[in-house]
Amino acid sequence: MRLHGPALRLTVMVGESDRWHHKPLYTEVVHRAHRAGLAGATVLRGIEGFGGSSRIHTTRLLSLSEDLPVVVVIVDTADRVRAFLPELEELVDEGLVTLEECEVVRYAGREPEQRPAPEEEHR
Repeated sequence: MRLHGPALRLTVMVGESDRWHHKPLYTEVVHRAHRAGLAGATVLRGIEGFGGSSRIHTTRLLSLSEDLPVVVVIVDTADRVRAFLPELEELVDEGLVTLEECEVVRYAGREPEQRPAPEEEHR
């Protein structure tokens, strides 16, 4: 996939303990983005934050939280990101979803490892 120039960054901010059918919500977002063919998704775990509940969640020793902030970041073309938004409408009950215009200056991945054909493995 080639991605260069104007793009859209989708940011999904939820809690680490948010679930979708007994799985972490952020995992479901990433897997759906992958199935949708988006360019990529990254999950970042926060060390402190608060949201709509105004309750502070932190990793500090005296107030360990089991619901730290989690951010999923997805970047792709505007059309592809906007086509993915209905998936999030179904998934995200609590949290924050934002869109920001951005510019991709470099997008490169590793080439998948080439495995020898089965008949070549035994030579």
